[in-house]
Amino acid sequence: MEDEPPYDIVIASETDIPSDMQTTLRAVVEATLRQHHVVSANISLALVQDSKIASLNQTYLNHEGPTDVISFDLRDGMGEVGDPNSKMIDGELVISVETASREATRRGHDVVKEVALYAVHGVLHLLGFDDSTEELAFAMHSLEDEILSSLGVGPVFRG
Repeated sequence: MEDEPPYDIVIASETDIPSDMQTTLRAVVEATLRQHHVVSANISLALVQDSKIASLNQTYLNHEGPTDVISFDLRDGMGEVGDPNSKMIDGELVISVETASREATRRGHDVVKEVALYAVHGVLHLLGFDDSTEELAFAMHSLEDEILSSLGVGPVFRG
């Protein structure tokens, strides 16, 4: 539609991914951006294996081992997380499909839902959300499930 904000979303994967995963990822990223009134966004999603995300996790966050998603704010002068006052986003999300597959099996749902959860989580970090305390994490996970439910994906974190 003509009045929708200009969102440029690029998805790259180290392995083949189902087309429904790409469609779902675009939808959840766009919905998260729209809900937070972002006027312009350039978001790239890199779907990688555990070895790649573990290397990035060590290099950029000084954490050992793989993780689910890492957000990189690519705006000039910004660090790892976004400025909650900004309505223009330029960022990259790196998502481990291997971690998503393990977690989806453990939780008893489809890997597409798990990857969608990670995408929403990563975008929320770019928007300035923080999950460093139990209270902040609870609020962030509730918002993730709200966004995913609004798109028919359903609650994934607490689902």
